[in-house]
Amino acid sequence: MPLPPDAESLAALAASGDSGSLNLLLQAIRPEVLRRCGRFLPNRQDAEEAAQDVLLQVARNITLFEQRSLFSTWLHAVVTNCARQKYRELKRRRTELPVSMEAMYPPEPRTTSVIAGHRVDLLDALDRLERDYPSLALPLIYRDICHMSYAEIAERTELPLGTVKSRISAARRHVRQWLA
Repeated sequence: MPLPPDAESLAALAASGDSGSLNLLLQAIRPEVLRRCGRFLPNRQDAEEAAQDVLLQVARNITLFEQRSLFSTWLHAVVTNCARQKYRELKRRRTELPVSMEAMYPPEPRTTSVIAGHRVDLLDALDRLERDYPSLALPLIYRDICHMSYAEIAERTELPLGTVKSRISAARRHVRQWLA
């Protein structure tokens, strides 16, 4: 389900300070934001929390949306960042428990569901890619997770199209190697 057709115009009005348009925009994008967060976080409650974070970030930062690209492109970046942040938070919460406490407090199913699935391997690989090869991470996330076109990625990152393609190719090689 893509964003509603009026999302781009509502975003433009909201970016200019129209609070009524912002409220309509948030209502309109909520289902799609939740669906996109669910791609990252297999547990529904975690995805809902990440979606709330996304909507909060959109509300707080809509005036920073410069309309140089589509709102949907900007929103992809916000969704990706919030979902990955939620994943890191859950992972950190799980690892902060002392070994002696783990026996007394078995892992929460919602935390372990995020840390036990195949998406976790991908999220770990993306974190490693971002740490080891920062220039490769964002184009790969935009292409393979946000499903943006190469042209949109080039516009968003302000890189030549050929550079975008080569960075995505290199990033995929690294990620494949780590997932093997």
